[in-house]
Amino acid sequence: MSGDEKTPIIDTKKENNLIVHFATKLPTNPKNKFKAIVNNNKRKSTANNHTATHLLHFALREVLGKHVEQKGSLVNPDYLRFDFSHFQKVTPEEIEKVEKIVNTLIRQNTVLDEKRDVPMKTATEMGAIALFGEKYSDLVRVIKFGDSVELCGGTHVHATGQIGIFKIISEGAISAGIRRIEAITADKAEEFINNNLKELDEIRLMFNNSKNLKQSIEGVLIESSKREKQIENLLKEKIKSIKSVLLNKLEQINGVQFIGDIIDIDSPAAIKDLAFQMKNETTNLVLVLGSEIDGKANLSVMISDNLIKDKNLNANQIVREISKEIDGGGGGQAFYATAGGKNPQGLKLAIEKARLML
Repeated sequence: MSGDEKTPIIDTKKENNLIVHFATKLPTNPKNKFKAIVNNNKRKSTANNHTATHLLHFALREVLGKHVEQKGSLVNPDYLRFDFSHFQKVTPEEIEKVEKIVNTLIRQNTVLDEKRDVPMKTATEMGAIALFGEKYSDLVRVIKFGDSVELCGGTHVHATGQIGIFKIISEGAISAGIRRIEAITADKAEEFINNNLKELDEIRLMFNNSKNLKQSIEGVLIESSKREKQIENLLKEKIKSIKSVLLNKLEQINGVQFIGDIIDIDSPAAIKDLAFQMKNETTNLVLVLGSEIDGKANLSVMISDNLIKDKNLNANQIVREISKEIDGGGGGQAFYATAGGKNPQGLKLAIEKARLML
């Protein structure tokens, strides 16, 4: 700031050994003297996540192996992101071990051991790990927290206890042989854990504060699976009944067996199953089925294979034409096509239109 004028700095970058500050707007007089004021909360949060990144790197090499190398990272006040070389998914058990090592190092409250202007050769002999993509001068800065030793120029905590707690929230692949971990620390980690515990309590209330929540949920899932099976069996019986009714409505039109009707099935998959059953059991068939699903119109057209070749009939063309009656559209293949529309009242007209087309 300069006097009463404040100029927020949103980013900094190093170019040609100069620190360049990025702002949303220039100050009224750039030649004035300015006092730099750091946002302490953001800086502490960033330091927490930066030091945690070093501890994470160390823990990953302990758990997964020394082949682990940093391939990129992001540190900000809210979370940390760490990319590293590894040939397979990190298992939940390995994630747990990594978290345990990092949190143990945090609780040990290890004090920062910072060494500036160290010759690169000396730093290497100290076991310092160089970070991916960084260019180092002859003299470097070494950051050491216990057995974690890295070359680094960023902000860090004075002692690991400041981090409070470390929590991994995601792990996954970003390219062949490269994994990515995202994690949070301190207040963000505490907030994450408390939100999850709150959600768990809400779920427990749904199960009347069951003492064995896992068992209760498994019981509901088993019961739900049984009911789904019952519904599936009932639907099969319903399809069988509807199929019998449809066969009694079969019409002969110019050498084609035509069936067109509105049916009471609210599942597109079940309608498709019915249509293929009808096709397999009826020759020279043109089948047009209408239904109302969630307040919207649904049309399905099925045609026997021989009619496609012998009479040049096409389910895709038919459904596109008759779907105009339901204010909709659709398409598909020559033997089977579907359409949807917003006007269920037009289903009868659509089926009649298909009849007239034949």
